[in-house]
Amino acid sequence: MQPQIPLTRDLVLIGGGHAHALALRMWGMNPLPGARLTLINPGPTAPYSGMLPGHIAGHYRRDELDIDLVKLARFAGARLINGAATAIDPKLKRIDVAGHAAIHYDVASIDVGIHAEMPDIEGFSEYGVGAKPLDRYAESWRVFVQRVERGEAKPQVAVVGGGVAGTELALAMARKLRTIGATPEITLIEMARDLTGFSPSALSRATKALDRFGVRVLTGTQVAKISADSVTTSLGEEIASAFTVGAAGAFAHGWLADSGLPLTEDGFIEVDETLRVSGVSDLFAVGDCAHLMATPRPKAGVFAVRAAPVLAHNLRACLSDGRLKPFRPQKDFLKLVSMGEKNALAEKWGRSLAGPALWRWKNRIDQRFMDRFRNLPEMAQDRLPRELAAGVREELGAKAQMLCTGCGSKVAAGVLSGTLAGWPRIGREDVLMGPGDDAALLAMGDIRQVVTTDHLRAFTEDPQRFARIAALHALGDIWAMGAEPQAVLIQITVPRQSEALQARVLDEMMVAANDVISNAGAEIVGGHTTMGAETILGFTVTGLLDGPAVTLAGARAGDVIVLTRPIGSGTLLAGEMQGRANGRHIEAMFAEMERPQASIAKAMRAAHAMTDVTGFGLAGHLLAMARASGLRAALLLGAIPTYDGALDLSAAGVHSTIYKANAEAAPVYGMGNPAHVALLHDPQTAGGFVAAVSREDLAGLHDAVKNAGGHLYEIGSFDKGPVGIDIV
Repeated sequence: MQPQIPLTRDLVLIGGGHAHALALRMWGMNPLPGARLTLINPGPTAPYSGMLPGHIAGHYRRDELDIDLVKLARFAGARLINGAATAIDPKLKRIDVAGHAAIHYDVASIDVGIHAEMPDIEGFSEYGVGAKPLDRYAESWRVFVQRVERGEAKPQVAVVGGGVAGTELALAMARKLRTIGATPEITLIEMARDLTGFSPSALSRATKALDRFGVRVLTGTQVAKISADSVTTSLGEEIASAFTVGAAGAFAHGWLADSGLPLTEDGFIEVDETLRVSGVSDLFAVGDCAHLMATPRPKAGVFAVRAAPVLAHNLRACLSDGRLKPFRPQKDFLKLVSMGEKNALAEKWGRSLAGPALWRWKNRIDQRFMDRFRNLPEMAQDRLPRELAAGVREELGAKAQMLCTGCGSKVAAGVLSGTLAGWPRIGREDVLMGPGDDAALLAMGDIRQVVTTDHLRAFTEDPQRFARIAALHALGDIWAMGAEPQAVLIQITVPRQSEALQARVLDEMMVAANDVISNAGAEIVGGHTTMGAETILGFTVTGLLDGPAVTLAGARAGDVIVLTRPIGSGTLLAGEMQGRANGRHIEAMFAEMERPQASIAKAMRAAHAMTDVTGFGLAGHLLAMARASGLRAALLLGAIPTYDGALDLSAAGVHSTIYKANAEAAPVYGMGNPAHVALLHDPQTAGGFVAAVSREDLAGLHDAVKNAGGHLYEIGSFDKGPVGIDIV
């Protein structure tokens, strides 16, 4: 039996720029055993800037620009940390991340791009928007176009900066405003005597395009002030503008200035010919945030793309004591400039051409680049042995899918209930409630205590996010019964790794878990750690009651069934494992799962019966409530909320490992959208509360839950009848 290869080195990529995205793809095709890869990025996607003008003009949807980093990280076997880097200490090898504990590294690379914000201009920070970062500009533009369509804003735009980028965006915005029936008034403002970045022949073509779109060009003009509806020049001229864009150059991110790294006068990271930061042996930088000391080049995405293979090689070499390669950028590159309509200008070596055929060529280049990430290579899976014990193939399923994570890997309800049914109880008077509800109920004199335990396989490679959600998931049982969390024991299993990496990952997990648990008013009192085949996190939690416990058995005929959180997390997690889920949907789901539910539980103390929806799915937990209360549940399928993307994945046949067992254990009768019905059996991790409440209390509960930061969905009712669940 081959031993498990221990993890010994941490490689951290800061930023999801083009070079890092390509390096991640290369890593996924040939990972380095023993190295743990982490990507830090402020969002689940990274936009491709080459298609930005086409999006602004209306030729591409917003999502067509996005590299899905969730899918890419899964393909590369990388941890994805959703947050913006705010500092780096090259001596301590530590990266600070907003909203996250520090990340440590052995080797790291920076590819965070640039910004086009201009805080030195009065009013820009309040009323202007930089063309970069792309996300903020694209969203601000979308909102502005909607306001123009509704007649709430005039179609007046000013672009500060008359280079190639400013010219492209002025033409793109003019085109878009025309398509919605507006008559755009766009002004392109440049401080130099002429538009910059163009050869004489290309400048002539660009100027003619601007004339055709009615773009006013002001050269030799400096901006002094920006307000909500105008731009004021240094000479006092006021230019009407309801939307002002900054495109006057490339600016380095401010946090780099405090890093102690070698920087140019304008704040860019100095790197040598191997892309290594000058004088720092274990840190690299690439893309627009870096400055090639030996071979300076303009800020252009083409150099980042060409640098990616060299970066990927050198990162591996640095991790494995290999030899580094030099990056030798080309001296000139082909510029393909969008001209508003599906028309492009091509320039190289001082010569230029323009026309629709060049736009089609540019589009093919851009789509080919994006297809590298839309269609990630299918990596060969380990084949099953030819000879297997009977039942193995049936247990694995037709596609031999991996075992799901989170609550998707629970033991089937039928197996569990069968085991518990044979358990003898000795009848202790201080054990008031045995297996079957959310937690055990114990009596110690006049004190009532609840005790629960929960263990989860890691459903995300981010240890801090996993720890936060797993802790909230475990606390859900305590909150559901109306108790206040008291004490917590933690059990952690991590893959085999060096002591340095053990310390890093344990620190990340414990910081996050302690934050959740202490905010819930409980104390971590101990636990256990071990190494194993994978990351598993468990919590044993006690809680104290100051009143009667809310159990499964209190529902009454006529009660309304309410739910506090969408369903579908198990299907989304299964889809993410298979590389079929949308990264934005995964991020939105995680953000919801990370919200504590203590205040919501307190707001629902008037519930007759309540439980949290976890591994056995909404139907399974609702059936347990129906059985304990001797009632029949009627569900309004269309009223049951689902996470974005879950219905589409369910319709495509994506389900969790435990889905089939859940469906068999809690049958639902009636007709409805099969994909939606299937989600009733979807295992939930950190799911919401499902409760039975009186109709008279509904209005007050809605207000109380809303004030607690939650939402109450009315999804059905309980009535007399044989125990079961109907869709009505």
